[in-house]
Amino acid sequence: MRYLLYAEQNYSYAILRPLQDAIHRRGDEVVWFLAGDEIRRDYLHADEREFTSIKDAVNWQPDVVLVPGNHVPKFIPGIKVGIFHGFNVAKSTRPDDRGHFNIRGCFDLYCTQGPNTTVGFQHRAEKYGFFGVRQTGWSAIDPLFQNLPTDLPNDGKKTILLCSTFTKELSCAPLLIENVRQLRDSGKWRWLVQFHPKMPQEIVAAYKALQNEYLTFVETDNVIPLLQRADLMVCDTSSVMTMFLLQRKPVVTFRNQTRGNTEHLINVTDANRLEEAIDDALSYPAALMARIDRFIADTHPYQDGKSSERVLAAVDDFQCTQYGKLKAKPANIIRTLKERNKLGYWKL
Repeated sequence: MRYLLYAEQNYSYAILRPLQDAIHRRGDEVVWFLAGDEIRRDYLHADEREFTSIKDAVNWQPDVVLVPGNHVPKFIPGIKVGIFHGFNVAKSTRPDDRGHFNIRGCFDLYCTQGPNTTVGFQHRAEKYGFFGVRQTGWSAIDPLFQNLPTDLPNDGKKTILLCSTFTKELSCAPLLIENVRQLRDSGKWRWLVQFHPKMPQEIVAAYKALQNEYLTFVETDNVIPLLQRADLMVCDTSSVMTMFLLQRKPVVTFRNQTRGNTEHLINVTDANRLEEAIDDALSYPAALMARIDRFIADTHPYQDGKSSERVLAAVDDFQCTQYGKLKAKPANIIRTLKERNKLGYWKL
């Protein structure tokens, strides 16, 4: 089998590499194609194969195209598999059909993360009839359940990870700068700060200026080691908090705007109550932990680190049982023209 890893953003590396490892363990072929200008090519490892032209990727005739994004060119051969670039956090700023559950007519198969995602896609599969759905778990968090070494001092001091989305109306980062400065100065906890790559540079610069022995700003294409190192996360409405919760670690949110059930979070709306909320969460109250456990069971019930293997098995099953038997995907003429123009590929 030939697998093409189609990536447009830096976060794709952490999502696709566990799949690449699983493909190698199978003895199959895997090659990357990095599309557009927003992904850093120097993040690619020396031993990872890459097609530098879309023509080469198409001519290779992949059997499967694995995509941690919303779009993939129709003209690339193979089963198009959507594996998502994050969890569904049901942001209040957009309805489901503009977010996690948006059906764009690009994919043959969606590999979902847990019951609260699977049900939505199954309903849409019945409605549209041109794609399949398999619940597999999410490849990106396979390494989350592996014990990695840490370089943090063993001094008993708790570590707080601050993450924030770049969306202006949702982001906690610009609103918490002074509070984080004060908490850093207290020396009560150790702070790690990591933002979405699209975070405005003036906000990034403000937090970088806070760095000292108690606060470190981290720029990385792989957030997993940070999630493992931290004892608690401070966040807003970013999907990264879901990954953190799956470790049975608490999350304190600031002005969270998630629709629906948020009982698994400790949310504050007054920045001056942030310290109190962190203290409460770090006591791991039994009622909160029970709510987190219910959230995990509904969101991502797999903690074996083998979601990548399940994705590949799901593709095998789909190929045998559904591929070629479903309705044709929409023509997506305008989207296809945009993709051809972006990639400079006009061969029919």
